[in-house]
Amino acid sequence: MCLTKQEQLLDGKPKVVGMVSQIKERKLLQIVASLEQNSEHPLAQAVLEKAKLENIELLKVVDFSNILGRGVQGKIEGEEYFAGNTSFMKENKIDIKEISRKLHEERTVIFVGNKEEILGAIEISDEVKSDSLVAIQTLQKKKIEIVMLTGDNQLVANAIGKELGINQVISEVLPQDKEKEVEKLQKNGKKVAFVGDGINDSPALVRADVGLAIGNGTDIAIESADCVLMKNSLLDVVIAIDLSKAVIRNIKMNLFWAFFYNVIGIPIAAGVFYLNFGWKLNPMLGAAAMSLSSVCVVINALRLRKFKSKKIGIDAHINPKYEIKKEESIMKKTILIEGMQCNHCKMSVEKALGSIEGVTKVEVSLENKNAIIESTKEIQDSEIKKVIEEAGFEVK
Repeated sequence: MCLTKQEQLLDGKPKVVGMVSQIKERKLLQIVASLEQNSEHPLAQAVLEKAKLENIELLKVVDFSNILGRGVQGKIEGEEYFAGNTSFMKENKIDIKEISRKLHEERTVIFVGNKEEILGAIEISDEVKSDSLVAIQTLQKKKIEIVMLTGDNQLVANAIGKELGINQVISEVLPQDKEKEVEKLQKNGKKVAFVGDGINDSPALVRADVGLAIGNGTDIAIESADCVLMKNSLLDVVIAIDLSKAVIRNIKMNLFWAFFYNVIGIPIAAGVFYLNFGWKLNPMLGAAAMSLSSVCVVINALRLRKFKSKKIGIDAHINPKYEIKKEESIMKKTILIEGMQCNHCKMSVEKALGSIEGVTKVEVSLENKNAIIESTKEIQDSEIKKVIEEAGFEVK
């Protein structure tokens, strides 16, 4: 049983794709963007990006509140506004029935209203990651059940689940309830691996039989997990499972041969067969044989260095849309960076550079104080410098 958040299946770059408004669309966008400027949620970033593209000036918000898993609220120019999901609107007695009829069911929606009425809704959509379908199919071939966990509404969650071939979808889950969902599956006799990256995922990562944190996730999620995946890709879950099985096979092999070796060698060294057969073992040879045993175990374990997972291309041909193609040309750049002191700094730089469109590989060295990136297209130095400085470091 592998439990994963919806966010791990998507590209992580949600965009505003539509609006239904009772007032002027620019005014609606201004209200929502102003409220969301204090939030770090991916949907908030999508709204802020849209406002930036439209050159919309953000307004000052007072008495701001972020209600976890529901939405945000605050006063703008003396009037209180609410922006969030369906549950949040119901809690504040805002009727959304009429406006809901005009929305696309498969999209995530941020509803906006004041104390008197609904003002509009912003539709947000995110693309499924190109490697998610391959990872899901590969895990299912290994007889591993996949469950998608999301705080999104049931219609959106089912649409994404259907696209990826996931039969079990748990929707409208509040952040604090993730651990309960993991526990519920465990009580049904399932062994659960949970993939997460946020602060709210920490209890679920601890509760799961195996917690897998994404390398560019929060520090507390990384600390809570049993295993850290260095890239933001579900394909690394496949690698982790294959590698763990290879390690177990190696351990069993070493135990078998060590037992077999000692069952034969120890009786001879002890002189058990000396009286009947005249077999004995010189102490020097015995010491050499024991050392050889350890050498054989180590050499067998070192074979794991050649481990390769068949993670890509297993079922990519089933749906060409998600087929992973080899890039024809790779461009490489080396950046000297000042200010990196620890592994958290290293991960921050990796995350910042990995967010640049076209970047396929990032290698950061604390020792050399540099980063090497590979990309499928030309990236301007100014863009690289900008993301590194925004992460709090200096390009030398």
